[in-house]
Amino acid sequence: MITENNNLAETDEIADLLSSLPKEKSWRSGYVYRYQGFWCPENQIPAVIAFQKHFLAQKTDTILVTLPKSGTTWLKALAFSVMNRAKYTPSCSPLNSVNPHDLVPFFEFGVYANNQLPDLSTFPPPRMFATHVPYPSLPDSIKNSGCRIVYLCRNPFDNFISLWHFLSKARPERLGPLLLEEAFDSFCNGRHGGFGPFFYHVLGYWRESLERPEEVLFLTYEDMKEDINSQMKRLAEFLGCPFSLEEEADGVVEGISKLCSFSNLKDKEINKTGRSLPYFENKTLFRRGEVGDWVNYLTPEMVDRLNKIMEQKLAGSGLKFKTG
Repeated sequence: MITENNNLAETDEIADLLSSLPKEKSWRSGYVYRYQGFWCPENQIPAVIAFQKHFLAQKTDTILVTLPKSGTTWLKALAFSVMNRAKYTPSCSPLNSVNPHDLVPFFEFGVYANNQLPDLSTFPPPRMFATHVPYPSLPDSIKNSGCRIVYLCRNPFDNFISLWHFLSKARPERLGPLLLEEAFDSFCNGRHGGFGPFFYHVLGYWRESLERPEEVLFLTYEDMKEDINSQMKRLAEFLGCPFSLEEEADGVVEGISKLCSFSNLKDKEINKTGRSLPYFENKTLFRRGEVGDWVNYLTPEMVDRLNKIMEQKLAGSGLKFKTG
């Protein structure tokens, strides 16, 4: 049982921890702190710690992982629909009236937010959750339980531009605009707007996917935009519920693809109003969803700088990004 004294003690512990950590001004407001090698928004640190301490993974769990603005909403919609397609056809899917973030909750923004410690053992399997936390900081139970991890990443150019737009919209007016040049410099120096550095995050999951391909699936936003149906088949196979030949012939793959498409989700009333995540209106979750939009914003000097960083960070990894 969690008592008030326990809560106060934990609050003091977190205050002591924060005072000892390097910090930078957040792109949105407040601060981000360098916790266990990644930059974590101040308000999410208690939830991340609770997640690390208390979450007990089950072998049947699926954990969806992304950096912010890498296709998180799309991945949640797709994974939920693939896993639950025997229960819901596209016409009666909860996605028609519920935001994907309410169907697949984040650990750090939902499950453990606001000092909650829910009893997740009552959730019927197979359970599906999401996180932005880098691989080294995941609870040991996720790493050792044999549960599935699905990781989706996006090329760093588009990820940066999408994140800059997203956090600019949530930034209080009193702070003034989030200057592109300042944010870009911060991104290149590893001070990502949340849960980065970018390459630290991506490479952690990339290496795990090479070592444990049966437990970690690595997807890219660009491959999904290029051929969503084949990537959905990969996802279904990995989740242990492959599409049958009959389903393929009946257009089930295409039906889910259309249901979860950017244009369809953006057009739903639930995604035009309200908030499913703290600080962010649902309508800000959907901007353009394109590959290569960065060319409209970054100067040749910026592109050259990030290309050199990418070449250095990815050297010898085998990972390559399509940037447009």
